[in-house]
Amino acid sequence: MKTIFVVEDDVSIVDSLRIYFKDRYQVVSVQNFRAVQQEITEVAPDVVLMDITLPYFNGFYWTTELRKSSSLPLIFISSANDEMNAVMALNMGADDFIAKPFSLSILEAKIAALLRRSQDYVPTDLVYGDYHLSPEGEFSLGIEKVQLSPTENKILHILLQQQGQLVTKEQLLDKLWENDDFIDQNTLNVNMTRLRKKLRQLDFDRIHTIRGVGFLVQ
Repeated sequence: MKTIFVVEDDVSIVDSLRIYFKDRYQVVSVQNFRAVQQEITEVAPDVVLMDITLPYFNGFYWTTELRKSSSLPLIFISSANDEMNAVMALNMGADDFIAKPFSLSILEAKIAALLRRSQDYVPTDLVYGDYHLSPEGEFSLGIEKVQLSPTENKILHILLQQQGQLVTKEQLLDKLWENDDFIDQNTLNVNMTRLRKKLRQLDFDRIHTIRGVGFLVQ
């Protein structure tokens, strides 16, 4: 049984998730909001649900900390239902975002799709010049490195595997999300922007946009 780790201070929401998922997932919730990262590391869940507004440190902070060393699938759940928070969540390293009040069935579909993408896609070691991309999403240049989220890792793997060739947005969406109705081109664009920002930390600026069509690495 897969494990969902819930970082949420609303007990009623945590209880609802436990009841709804009890036959399909093990639901574990954070106990110490000062040690969220430590608890996630100890539990080693399959996916994390992260609220934005939390005691002590918000969800953006904990996601940033997690992404320094982990590509664990992560979905933001928040009552802050506006575009800015959704974009911030994705920029901080989340793989998806769902606003409260949310449909449990839609949340389940998002979790299932994210887990399926994580399990079905098997990346390999890739080399581009002096750069190296590991299966776990560690992009490095010598001793310098950045940790990519699962979605960022898949995007870069696909582009590097077809370097010099145009990859359309539709092809990326199909390969990454299997025509998942809960993901759109805007989400892809946000992930691409976040990926490019990370890669520029290592002076990698080889992803080119073919306006209105797609991307290529050259």
